[in-house]
Amino acid sequence: MSLRKNLKKNNMWSIIKFDKKKFSLLKEDLKIKFGQDIKIYTPKICIENFRKNRLIKKEINLLGDYLFCFHNNFSSDEKINSLKFTRGLKYILNGHKESQGEIEIFVKKCKEFEDDRGYVSSNFVDLVLNRKYKFLSGPFSSKIFEIINLHKNKIRILMGNLKTSINKKEFLISPL
Repeated sequence: MSLRKNLKKNNMWSIIKFDKKKFSLLKEDLKIKFGQDIKIYTPKICIENFRKNRLIKKEINLLGDYLFCFHNNFSSDEKINSLKFTRGLKYILNGHKESQGEIEIFVKKCKEFEDDRGYVSSNFVDLVLNRKYKFLSGPFSSKIFEIINLHKNKIRILMGNLKTSINKKEFLISPL
């Protein structure tokens, strides 16, 4: 759907900074104010670490304390202003009207890379040769490495003096 069609229908995404402790209150208040047709999207990743010989899973919001919110009436400044005193809302980012195309592309990319549990997979990150990255999961969690070669499913990495290959799908990594 093009941006012009989107604006004609008044369908808009907004980006909201929220208080993590009051997230459930925010969702509840948004549904009361706008009904059940409001969509809230928070892309998440699942990080698995080993601590004391136990596998610990941790769910992390990809955008920290920001979320995407979609509703038909978000093109109206009056409706956006009515949200200002909603419980759990810190503020709404300005410029969301002008950035609808970029927001839609980002949300679609996140949803494309979601697994069956709703977590964004490691393929979400665009990998670049000779850049430093950090493992977010697995036995090398928190270790820094450099990519020296990219293949379809494997990555050749340099970690200190150690050169090895890893499978792209087995580890979550983050650029430094």
